[in-house]
Amino acid sequence: MHRMGHASMRAALIDQHATNERDREIASAMDQRIARHAWRKGDQGS
Repeated sequence: MHRMGHASMRAALIDQHATNERDREIASAMDQRIARHAWRKGDQGS
């Protein structure tokens, strides 16, 4: 909390929640890209 500059625990938890949501969005997008890439490689017979 102190390192992030938050004045209260509530502010730290709100920021943490937003970060967790963004992490899930990024992970989902990466999964989709990897799946598309693997599918394309499968089409090429590799």
